[in-house]
Amino acid sequence: MTVYILMGVAGCGKSTVGGAAAKQLNIPFLEGDDFHPTANVEKMRTGTALTNADRLPWVDAIIQACKVTEEKSAIMILACSALSKVVRDRLQSGLNNQCHFIHLHGDQEKIAQRLAARKGHFFKPELLSSQFKALDNPQDAITLDIFRPVDVITQKVCDIIQSEHQA
Repeated sequence: MTVYILMGVAGCGKSTVGGAAAKQLNIPFLEGDDFHPTANVEKMRTGTALTNADRLPWVDAIIQACKVTEEKSAIMILACSALSKVVRDRLQSGLNNQCHFIHLHGDQEKIAQRLAARKGHFFKPELLSSQFKALDNPQDAITLDIFRPVDVITQKVCDIIQSEHQA
């Protein structure tokens, strides 16, 4: 199994780019937000930042979902903030070191504008600064600038995945 994890703060486009790339490549896409325990969702809905301790049961649920998905496809895309090294290490360990991180990175002010326009999501825009504080910039990730057109970023993600799986 190989999991391409689109990581970054809320509002950086993980779900949009990940869903589009998975569709283009005809591989599974997992939305990390779908695996948050109810307590985490309620914390975020009320404007309380998550701790690494809050995130670990979520990460474990994601790992289990990836293992189930592996039965359908050996390659998948996961949208997951994976902000801290603790979370990324837990993902790597649980997924047999078969994770590739693609960091969707952008300016906090511009991402805040995106979040303010987003409707119906449990994540409160006021929490964005806590996400930037929690972000340990990964040393082993490919970093993509999110303020390019979505189709350009999506194609770059597809190119990365295809280049690693053509051998």
